[in-house]
Amino acid sequence: MITLNDKVTLITGASRGIGAATARLFAKAGARAVVVNYHSNAEAAEAVAADVRAAGSEAFLVKADVSRVAAVRKMVAQTVQRYGRLDVVVANAGIWKGAPIEEMTEKQWDETMDVNLKSVYATCSAAAGHMVSQGSGTIITISSTAGQRGEAFHSHYAATKGAIISLTKSLASELGPRGITVNSVAPGWVDTDMSAEPLHDKKERKKIALGIPIGRVPVAEDMAGPILFLASDLASAINGEILNVNGGSVLCG
Repeated sequence: MITLNDKVTLITGASRGIGAATARLFAKAGARAVVVNYHSNAEAAEAVAADVRAAGSEAFLVKADVSRVAAVRKMVAQTVQRYGRLDVVVANAGIWKGAPIEEMTEKQWDETMDVNLKSVYATCSAAAGHMVSQGSGTIITISSTAGQRGEAFHSHYAATKGAIISLTKSLASELGPRGITVNSVAPGWVDTDMSAEPLHDKKERKKIALGIPIGRVPVAEDMAGPILFLASDLASAINGEILNVNGGSVLCG
């Protein structure tokens, strides 16, 4: 049975979507604590924390802009100070905004780079600093099929996700010898508020679903399960892998 008994976990962007589903599942799997990071929606984060507590785990709410390195370092330090260790980190926070390349502004490019990529660097760097000291740990990044095949009109998004895949593989070889595994879950289409606009259009949703061999658009809980597996001891020999969870829509290897 998959269990996270006594593990201290931290999830960025945990007030919604994949992050929220993962926080709830980690609690059900027996995590000692789930650090619920959020940026602005305190009400949604509180709801996730309530579910975590109802499942028997301690919830620690931390408001932090994870695109700011200092804020991430402070959040990780607060977690270690509170619990004495940090076992699992899920670098999940991200945005998905469209822009044709000829119209994309520097501000749009920088925003996506900061939220999607700089935040993952900051989270991995801060977490590794403590995990190396304790001699163990698990880092899970959230990438995307877009980082493997590209995505028209979302080139800045795809660029960040491709970079996350390379970062994951690099850190796996760097941190593996020191007891830390680093893997990534790469979703395709997921029915969350981030992709609500196209998926709420019936014709567009049908078109998207037709391109997915399992015949449906996955939901956030479909991503949380593989994340939990990678966070568990069952995956202790898995390192540097990109786990595609897309219903078979993109077969990457």
